[in-house]
Amino acid sequence: QVQLVESGGGLVQPGGSLRLSCAASGFTLDYYAIGWFRQVPGKEREGVWCFSASNGRTYYADSVKGRFTVSRDNAKNTLYLQMNSLKPEDTAVYYCAANPNFGSSCPNSGHSGMDVWGKGTLVTVSS
Repeated sequence: QVQLVESGGGLVQPGGSLRLSCAASGFTLDYYAIGWFRQVPGKEREGVWCFSASNGRTYYADSVKGRFTVSRDNAKNTLYLQMNSLKPEDTAVYYCAANPNFGSSCPNSGHSGMDVWGKGTLVTVSS
């Protein structure tokens, strides 16, 4: 069974840091497109980062470049989102998602094809 489980959300002050985890089971991260997304109630889900298994490339949203970094632990089949210099506008529910097709690519826009989702973890940036 393909499953993604996020953890690590919480309340942090502006300028602070937080690390989110996404534990995958039922598939190996390296071979499928996987991404971090976030959503604020009432707004569209926004892509934060994505890895394309088709060409090995990664993509960051302009809004998080230089502040967010994604890493992975292959032994644990887990993805991490390190978030630094957090801003109030980073407040959202963060999700990881995967395209369950072998060798898949990141969506050109939105989250098309990313059919496996975790339940999300809430990040609140506030003083």
